[in-house]
Amino acid sequence: MMRVIEKMKIGFIVNPIAGMGGAVGLKGTDGAEILAEAIVRGAVPRAPGRAQAALAALSSVKNDILLLAGPGVMGADLAVQAGFSVEVIGEAHASTTPADTRAIASQMKAEGAALLLFAGGDGTARDIHAAVGEGMAVIGIPAGVKIHSAVFGRNPALAGETAALWVKGGIANTIQAEVMDINEADYRREVLSAKLYGYLCIPAERKRLQRLKCGSAGREQHAQEAIAHDLAERLQPDRLYLVGAGSTTRPLMQLLGLAGSLLGVDAVKNGQLIGRDLTEREILDLLAAESASLIVTPIGGQGYVFGRGNLQISPAVLHRIKKQDIHILATPAKIHGLTGAPLLLDTGDSDIDKILSGHYRVVTGYHQHIVYRVSG
Repeated sequence: MMRVIEKMKIGFIVNPIAGMGGAVGLKGTDGAEILAEAIVRGAVPRAPGRAQAALAALSSVKNDILLLAGPGVMGADLAVQAGFSVEVIGEAHASTTPADTRAIASQMKAEGAALLLFAGGDGTARDIHAAVGEGMAVIGIPAGVKIHSAVFGRNPALAGETAALWVKGGIANTIQAEVMDINEADYRREVLSAKLYGYLCIPAERKRLQRLKCGSAGREQHAQEAIAHDLAERLQPDRLYLVGAGSTTRPLMQLLGLAGSLLGVDAVKNGQLIGRDLTEREILDLLAAESASLIVTPIGGQGYVFGRGNLQISPAVLHRIKKQDIHILATPAKIHGLTGAPLLLDTGDSDIDKILSGHYRVVTGYHQHIVYRVSG
C-alpha cells in the first residue's frame, strides 16, 4: 500500500490595509476613521504586494505544504494565484477587522499549523500575539508603517526564505521576539512612546529577521547637535532639502530655527520651511519643479534608512533623487549598535534598492564621518 505523506500546514494571513497610511502622511492605518482618511488622500494597498513577494520566496517548498489561508484578500486570493495548495480559514467580509485576524489565527493554531506567516505591521503583530501567544512559530512579512517589533523579516523575500528554511528543517528552534507598538494618536501629535505587548516565537534565524527598534538615548544629544552644526554649514543656497524623520535630524531644524515635524518629512530652502509633514504626493510635486537633496537618519537598532517609518519617501520619490544627494546622519552610538551589520533598504522596489545600495559618507559628528555600507 502506498503511504500518503501529509503536507506541513502553514498559516498565511494578510492584513490588506496595513501600511496604507504611510505614504499619505498618516503614520499608520489603525481605526476606521484613519483608513477612510487615507483613502480620501489617495492611499493604495501596500500589503498584498509585500505578501506576494514573500510567497514567491516560499514557492520553493510549495509542493511540501498546505497553506491555511485567510479568506479572499486576507490571503487565499494571493495563495491560489501563486499556485499553492490552499485551505481557506474563516469567512470573507466586506471589510476586515482586527477581530477577523485574531479569530483566523486562533483557528489556524487549533488546526495544527506548524508556522504562521502574516503580512502587516505592529498592530497586526499584536493581534497575532493575542490569538496564539507563544504557542506556535510565526514570521511577520513587513507591510506596515512603523514595524518596531522584532518578529518581522528584514524584507518580504527574506520572510518567505525563512519560512521555507523552517519547512525544510533548516531551522529547528525558536526564540522569543518582542511585540512592540505605539499609540498612533499620540504618534500623530509627535509623541513617540513604544509599549511592549508580549512575545511571539520566531524561527531562530536572526540573519534574515529584523532587530528590535531602539530609541535614541539622552546621552546622544551632544552628538546629534554636533551633526546638526556640521550639516548646517554645508547647506547650499537656493537648494531644496527634504529632511526626514528622527531625533537625529530634529536638531538641524532647531538650529535653523524652524518648527519642523519630528516624525514626518519637511522641506527647507534658503533657511525657510516651505513644507511640513509632507505626503508622498506633496514631495513629488516639489520635485517636479526642482531637484533636491535628502537628509535622513537610520532607525536605531534596526538600521533601516528607507522602508520603515518614512513611507512618504517612496520609490517614486527616490527615483527623482540622485544617490550622491542623499545625506545620512547617525550618531556613533547608533553605528556601533549595528555591530558591523549594514544599513538597510526595504523600499518595496528591488530596482531602487539595488541602485541605492553601496557605500555612503555617514556624518557622525562635527566634521566627522565614516564610510558605511548600505544594503538592499
